[in-house]
Amino acid sequence: MKKTFFSKVLRWIRNLLLILFLSSIAITILYRFVPVYVTPLMIIRSVESILDGEMPKNSKKWVPIEDISPHMIQAVVASEDNLFMEHNGFSIEDIKRAWNHNKTGKRIRGGSTISQQTAKNVFLWNKRSYVRKGLEAYFTVLIETFWSKKRIMEVYLNVIETGKGIYGVEAASLEYFGRTSSKLTQSQSALIAVCLPNPRRFNPAHPSPYIQKRKSQIQNLMYKVQKVDFSNTINKKETKQKRK
Repeated sequence: MKKTFFSKVLRWIRNLLLILFLSSIAITILYRFVPVYVTPLMIIRSVESILDGEMPKNSKKWVPIEDISPHMIQAVVASEDNLFMEHNGFSIEDIKRAWNHNKTGKRIRGGSTISQQTAKNVFLWNKRSYVRKGLEAYFTVLIETFWSKKRIMEVYLNVIETGKGIYGVEAASLEYFGRTSSKLTQSQSALIAVCLPNPRRFNPAHPSPYIQKRKSQIQNLMYKVQKVDFSNTINKKETKQKRK
C-alpha cells in the first residue's frame, strides 16, 4: 500500500516537473517573438503599492530596439556588462571581480550579466535567494539558447525597472527627459544606465554628485568597450554550423 502511494507521488512529481520544463521552454520561445508587457516584478511592485495605500503606477511602453538610441545600448553595456557580446550568458571574470569586491565588506556588487538580469526580470522575482539564483541560471541558458543577443538586449531595455513604477528606457526617457528613447544623448543614456542598480533611489533627471561622477566614468568607458552593433549579427551557433 505504501509503495503504491509513494509511486503515485513520485509519478505526480515527475509529471509536474516535466510540465514545468516544457512550459518554460514554450514561454521562452514565445517571448522570442512577442513583446513582454507584464513581468513578476511589475506585479510585485503593484501589490506593494496597494499594501502601502498607494495607487499603483505602471509606466511602460514597448519599443523595438531600432527605436532606441545606440547611446543607450552602449551605456548599459559599459555600465552593466562589458562582455555582453562575447559571453554565453555568464561572465566568470565579472563574477570573480564581484566576489573579491564583496569580500572587502563594502557595498555589495552583483556579477550578473545583462542576460542574467533579463532572465530574472522576465521570469522571476527580485528578492535574492539560492533558489532564485538557480532558476535565474536555468532561464539564462534558455534565453541564450533560443534568443539572439539583439533580442536579449531589446527585452532587457524594455522591461528593466527604471524608477518607481517606471519600466523600460522608453518610459524613463519620456519621464525624465521629455523625449523618446531614440533621441537620448550620450549623457542622458549614461545617466539612466548608472541609476539602474537602484532606480527607485536615484533620479537621472536630478543626479546626485555620486551619480554625476559615475556618469562621467561610464561615458569614458563607452568609448573603450566593444561597440555593440546588431546590424549584421549572426548567432554564434549559426556561425559554427556554417563552418562545419
